[in-house]
Amino acid sequence: MLISNAFAQAAPAAAQDPLGGLTGILPMIFMFGVLWFLMIRPQMKRAKEHKALLEGLQKNDEVLTGGGIVGKVVAISDAYVTVEVAANTQIVVQKQAIGTVLPKGTLKSI
Repeated sequence: MLISNAFAQAAPAAAQDPLGGLTGILPMIFMFGVLWFLMIRPQMKRAKEHKALLEGLQKNDEVLTGGGIVGKVVAISDAYVTVEVAANTQIVVQKQAIGTVLPKGTLKSI
């Protein structure tokens, strides 16, 4: 009474796509390009800069670790760095934990 009957209609014939399956893949290619330039490429650039920083690390450099510890590099090995955080107080941290090399004289100003 209040609801009218719905009748199914035949769907129109699908037209052939002149580009084939490319139109279905094109949005995914576009999204990958956007993802590459906004996320992957900058991350690779930062990793390259951090690797160069670690390779240029020298004895007596003043460094800031990822945990916020500030100190002077005393010794460097392949995977670890010994950092002096106070007089006669040295800690060993992983080389990857070094976040920044500070300008000379930073420790005296702190």
